Amino acid sequence: MSTFTQYMHPKDELLATMGRIYQYRMTTTSGGNLSIREENGAIWITPTRVDKGTLRREDMVFVGMNGELKGLHPPSSELPLHQEIYRARPDLRGIVHAHPVALVAFSAIHEVPNTSLFPKAKSVCGKALFAPYELPSSVELGTTTAGKFTEGGDCVILENHGVVTGGINLGDAFQKFETLEFVGRTIIKGRQLGEVRFLTPEQIELANTRATMLLEFKRQPPSSLEKELRRRLCEFVHRAYRQRLFISTQGSFSVRLDESSFLITPYQVDRGTLDPEDIVLIKNGRCEAGKTPSRATGDHDAIYRHHPKINALINASPINATAFSVTSAPLDSRTIPESYCLLRQIQRVEYGLQYQDHEALAQRCSVDQPALILENDGVLVCGGDILEAFDRLEVLESTAEALVDSRSIGELAPMSEKALRGLEVTFLQM
Repeated sequence: MSTFTQYMHPKDELLATMGRIYQYRMTTTSGGNLSIREENGAIWITPTRVDKGTLRREDMVFVGMNGELKGLHPPSSELPLHQEIYRARPDLRGIVHAHPVALVAFSAIHEVPNTSLFPKAKSVCGKALFAPYELPSSVELGTTTAGKFTEGGDCVILENHGVVTGGINLGDAFQKFETLEFVGRTIIKGRQLGEVRFLTPEQIELANTRATMLLEFKRQPPSSLEKELRRRLCEFVHRAYRQRLFISTQGSFSVRLDESSFLITPYQVDRGTLDPEDIVLIKNGRCEAGKTPSRATGDHDAIYRHHPKINALINASPINATAFSVTSAPLDSRTIPESYCLLRQIQRVEYGLQYQDHEALAQRCSVDQPALILENDGVLVCGGDILEAFDRLEVLESTAEALVDSRSIGELAPMSEKALRGLEVTFLQM
């Protein structure tokens, strides 16, 4: 769950969340609205007709139990939508309604994205349902949508309108919204490559059985090297989030500290607000006390043990590269010299290996095989340090995007064998 909301005033929480949504073009200047329900039933909501790009905390509107309004502006015109959903689902404390392009596309064809695309998407989003069209801002829209939430939906696609998500707090609602949008975009990209592969309930359960509990150790005060690596790791996680290589609920990054230990991102901590203290130290297969590391820890541990020249690892799900992971289309790095030199020949790893056999996965990754496509689970890249691993992830996503885009203009003409040999002699044997 998101931690940045814990001690924030509702005004600041609404402002920060709308800032993320608008910054990543998941809504427009005039579109979208958010709300928070307090314990006593009062609601804080974003205002109507205020530029999302210049929104301030004092623009937020308070709606009391008796309907009293406090604020500089009228509340969002979709206030009835929020009120009806809260009446239907008293367990919800945060709602996101917006018009991200991918989910508008699904609403326009009257479909709901299938969240069985990835193991975690299903658990984050919960049940996703479809609500028939009603006039925006009407009580009827609120009643119809609330009915879908009563049926157990936490994410509802509105016919020819957009999406609404609800959560136990606004951070939870945002993560559902962001994850569903990510699923929608990946499906759209994947369909440009071929048939999209979805997971069975048994395959999803396989991922859920991956162990995250490790024996703990009481750590000593951190060295200056550890402090520096924690800081750098957070900086690059935040950069990955800003560049949409990670989303708030997905993405793991680790760096080797010494021969027997490494630092890794934690489990279920918002990647957009990660702090150096959140990073988890793993030493001799044990975890520092009081923390839960990423569920990719077993894979990273095995790779570090098998490959002493690998010092940083990233599991990520950038949209274009992940589109290749949910289809059978090959991701060919022979597009430009940078791609081939940094990525080499990209292998595909069958679904489930990372959950069942860490040692076998470690054998598939090396300094000469630095990028792997994990079926229905994004990608895994390695590097000699944090920067090299991150560079590879960026190049992998850029290469994947170029390949997806090339489908609309012609057939791929990869670099010739002569060109590849020249690159290998000049750059890869240095």
